[in-house]
Amino acid sequence: MARHLNFLTNLFPAWVLLGGVLALIHPPWFVWFKGQGIVWGLAVIMLGMGITLSLDDFKAVLKMPRAVSMGFVAQYSIMPFLGWAIAHALKLPTPFAVGLILVASCPGGTASNVVTYIAKGHVALSVLMTMCSTFGAIVMTPILTQWLAGTFVPVDAWGLFLSTVQVVLLPLLFGLALHHFCPRIVNAVLPVAPLISVITIALICASIVGQSADAVKKSGGQLLLAVFLLHAGGFALGYLFAKLFRYDPIIRRTVSIEVGMQNSGLGVVLARKHFVDPLTAVPCAISATFHSILGSFLAGIWRVRPPTLRKGVGSYNRQ
Repeated sequence: MARHLNFLTNLFPAWVLLGGVLALIHPPWFVWFKGQGIVWGLAVIMLGMGITLSLDDFKAVLKMPRAVSMGFVAQYSIMPFLGWAIAHALKLPTPFAVGLILVASCPGGTASNVVTYIAKGHVALSVLMTMCSTFGAIVMTPILTQWLAGTFVPVDAWGLFLSTVQVVLLPLLFGLALHHFCPRIVNAVLPVAPLISVITIALICASIVGQSADAVKKSGGQLLLAVFLLHAGGFALGYLFAKLFRYDPIIRRTVSIEVGMQNSGLGVVLARKHFVDPLTAVPCAISATFHSILGSFLAGIWRVRPPTLRKGVGSYNRQ
């Protein structure tokens, strides 16, 4: 049973892509999932991540601060400024530009942990980076969006902050509490939790694409190029950033995946709640499809090409 669940979960990019295509073909299949449904959906995803965490995970951060800090800096410097640069370079319409910057300013996506595993990267480090960037999003996402997207439209940074606390911090803390105080419930739910998160993300993205199907079709080429460049650039620059600090290939792969994959679901929720134009959420929804496909493709290549480590220097040593 567990093997089948893992198989279905690993098809994450296929579910997201299928949902997006079907939403363009026939929007009514997915547009029913909207409003508070999307907010609660993201809360479920964050809760699913929370129940996998323990206090030991937080203690582990203290044992490898250099690598985790490097990943955090890469996450909140490379992607936001890359999003801003692409939006300006391609002269995106204002709602698409703001949406691109917003999703670029979000934390790493939880799917990065699965992709890192497939790519034979450093899974523990990936989890810690995702955890730290997710908690960091409470402050970093509102500030960066206000600073960068504020050049297009006014941004309610305080409102973004409160929303991020509600949909990220509280579910994570609740999940952490369940992990410690209700282990039987957690053990029963844990095998199916990743698949529930994958299905929820696919529904969120398909819903947003379906609600803006006409706009996506009209501006498709330019918008798709922008989102592709954002994530392709994130994967490439994340790898080079870790290489700059002379980390071994396993760490480079991990940072590359962590930087290239965003929490697009959070971007969708924040866009829907804090920006008047519904088109702002469209780049966030498309982002989920692109980073999943690109990440899975990259993981497939790396999986059949084991990294070569320098003699005497393992990937776990340079922390």
